Amino acid sequence: MKVYVKSFDVEREIKTKGIELEVRDPDDTFLGDLIVTKTQIIWCKGKTSREHGKKLTWQRFASMMETDGSE
Repeated sequence: MKVYVKSFDVEREIKTKGIELEVRDPDDTFLGDLIVTKTQIIWCKGKTSREHGKKLTWQRFASMMETDGSE
């Protein structure tokens, strides 16, 4: 996978706007954007906008990772 920082609008901690990562597969095909904010993470598949992306709170994300079982 290739992951690029698209914007880095933070100082020391992630603020409301967050940071946006561009995700590409090994063939350099664009998969989507991952937006990390102080309250949630948002997956925007393809050209999906932030408003229509799939959102997870940090609590839900942590719970999913704890119960996943895969590494």
